[in-house]
Amino acid sequence: MATNILMPALSPTMEEGKLAKWLVKEGQTVKSGDILAEIETDKATMEFEAVDEGKIGKILVPEGTEGVKVNAPIATLLEEGEKPDAVDIPAVMKDIKAAVKAEVPAQKQVPLTPSGAGGKSAASGPLPPEGGKGGAAKAASDEGASFKSASAPKAEGRIFASPLARRIAAGKGIDLAALSGSGPRGRIVKADVENAKPGAKPGAAPTGGAAAVPGIAPLPDARLLYPAGSYEEIPHDSMRKAIAKRLTSAKTLIPHYYMSVDCNLDALMAVRERMNAAAPKKDGKPAYKLSINDFIVKASAMALVKHPDVNASWTDTAILRHHHADVGVAVALDFGLITPIVFQAESKGLVEISDEIKSLAARAKEKKLKPSEYEGGGFSVSNLGMYGIKNFTSIINPPQSCIIAVGAGEERAIVKAGKIEIATVMTVTMSADHRVVDGGTGAKFLATLKQFIEEPASMLL
Repeated sequence: MATNILMPALSPTMEEGKLAKWLVKEGQTVKSGDILAEIETDKATMEFEAVDEGKIGKILVPEGTEGVKVNAPIATLLEEGEKPDAVDIPAVMKDIKAAVKAEVPAQKQVPLTPSGAGGKSAASGPLPPEGGKGGAAKAASDEGASFKSASAPKAEGRIFASPLARRIAAGKGIDLAALSGSGPRGRIVKADVENAKPGAKPGAAPTGGAAAVPGIAPLPDARLLYPAGSYEEIPHDSMRKAIAKRLTSAKTLIPHYYMSVDCNLDALMAVRERMNAAAPKKDGKPAYKLSINDFIVKASAMALVKHPDVNASWTDTAILRHHHADVGVAVALDFGLITPIVFQAESKGLVEISDEIKSLAARAKEKKLKPSEYEGGGFSVSNLGMYGIKNFTSIINPPQSCIIAVGAGEERAIVKAGKIEIATVMTVTMSADHRVVDGGTGAKFLATLKQFIEEPASMLL
């Protein structure tokens, strides 16, 4: 009997992915361990291996398809003697394809004023489909750009929801029309139904995101504010969607506070220069070249050891205090941002940390990181000093509770022993989760970090 090959969950938090490339063809025989496809998540592109042996029957999801839900059938696997023609595309895939193909009328005029507010809009124009290719983009309300949350998206009376969400809703007696979907193009997914209460009426506020916070209204679509043809519409890729969703949630739900400290880099730069000069040569090139950021990562790890209350994560029932200093390092990519992690950084030397960061950054730019290399961690370092940025603040990367924003080292006038001197000074600003780290605890951590940066040898004590 033919079996379905399902979209794999390549990380604990993965809900959907892009089927980037098929590496097999219909009719091809495969065995366990063969690479079937390349799956692109919001952070990385990973290979998907076959679990069973058999022959590829039908490929249900063409390569390049985005927003494929975990556990959705993507192909069929035939047993010996079975014919491909005997296999029908599962109903779940028909449902998915119908949702993807749903379009908004091309020339729908949408007023700028909130519904019921009266008056005329300053300007109105066609609302382009999402991505310009028949996306299911929709105004906040069918009557206008209402600032009230919209219920589940419909096309000709149809509600878009995953089959699993429909089954859960039927079992709990939930009206899908009352829900707002958090999936691609507003599609209702499992999490939306699980968080909903039976008996909810249509038009109820969504269960997650900024609109779920009392007093916060969703923003109007920016396309309503500009004349048609005055901008280029660039569809969101998986990473940009994940960044937007994750950071909006973090900034909205985590009570951030900020503290800054100035660090004198003169001693650290002298140590770095001596260590780089002493690096052994391999093929005429130094075996390593330490950066200021390598020292900062190491100093952060050692400071976390001294202040375990900072090396922690919040949950609804307990604070998780981590046993090791796993430090994330923000890496800017052409297509987004990712924070790979140097695990157990407190036990690693500067050269090992430097080599690991270079390797992680290189593979991040190729989207070749494994989820285990960028998920979790207890602390992060974001450094924009190389761009000449003097100081800035960062958004906490959950489930972590703190992140430091590192500015450029620059010559400044300082007062030392009653005299004005010139020193290379760097500003470090920490964003902290007040649920986990109290102000005094954060201040003590920053004082220790400052000490380790200004006197690197003190990390050995």
